[in-house]
Amino acid sequence: MKKKTSFKDLINRKTPTLVEFSAEWCGPCKAMAPILKDVARQVGDKGHIIKIDVDRNPAIAQKFRIMSVPTFMLFQEGKKKWTQPGMQSASSLVQLLEKANAGEM
Repeated sequence: MKKKTSFKDLINRKTPTLVEFSAEWCGPCKAMAPILKDVARQVGDKGHIIKIDVDRNPAIAQKFRIMSVPTFMLFQEGKKKWTQPGMQSASSLVQLLEKANAGEM
């Protein structure tokens, strides 16, 4: 049986990790799904994208003071580099991950 990776382990990676805080009932969150797939395809192994359901993970949502969904946060080596509520474009998210990889954040 594979060990579950903790949230802390996911955000402590050297490679940037984009987190989407979302919820099942959130229409804009559902609309972001194909956009995030496109971002993942474009960045490949130069970034990670994870989705955190705020209803299933209330402690994490509370810790990061998530007030609306979707909310995006970018982490690298355990540090929060960026946060933004609301829908995002694929191009802006790709650019963000590229900047983080280049050490420009």
